[in-house]
Amino acid sequence: MLIIGIAGGTGSGKTTVARSVIDNLGSGKVTFISQDNYYKDHSHLSMAERESINYDHPFAFDNELLIEHLGSLKKGQTAHAPVYDFTVHARCPEDTVELKPNNIVIIEGLHVLSDENLRKLLDIKVFVDTDPDVRILRRTLRDIEERGRTIQSIYLQYLTTVKPMHEAFIEPSKKYADLIIPEGGHNAVGIQLLTVLTEKYLNGDYPASSL
Repeated sequence: MLIIGIAGGTGSGKTTVARSVIDNLGSGKVTFISQDNYYKDHSHLSMAERESINYDHPFAFDNELLIEHLGSLKKGQTAHAPVYDFTVHARCPEDTVELKPNNIVIIEGLHVLSDENLRKLLDIKVFVDTDPDVRILRRTLRDIEERGRTIQSIYLQYLTTVKPMHEAFIEPSKKYADLIIPEGGHNAVGIQLLTVLTEKYLNGDYPASSL
């Protein structure tokens, strides 16, 4: 099993890169995991308490569960990732995402490279590096359209947690990357390079232990 980790700041295009590689390889060959599904559950807290949590800090994620699920996939066992509802800052208690073992696993998320224990499991480490102005505009549109947030709440969150956490944890994690892809999904060459490297593994030309 080859495990690829794709990290980068909010709105950098991590998901677009991952989906592009999956489209190039064929969806049946790849298991896709979003770190966003592994936000810690806060259903036991009041909404006011949930809204005060720093969701951009590495500790906001249940990486222990993610690592456990990767272990299951490596053993050829199916795992079930939680589903997170960003509108209420809690997991959906009755929903899960089925993760089936596959030759290729792609994990994307803010802090995929920030956690040492998670990082050790990655065979290829990728960082998507996109201009901050582009990232915040993308995040603003997403949070309004998909998460029902106001401009004021997005503005406050960006200044108090998003920007500081990016500078403290996400940007420094770039040093661990094997491949840096500027401008995310707009970088066709970078995506093709990652696809070719992955294809070499699928064809047996490049064992995971040598990556």
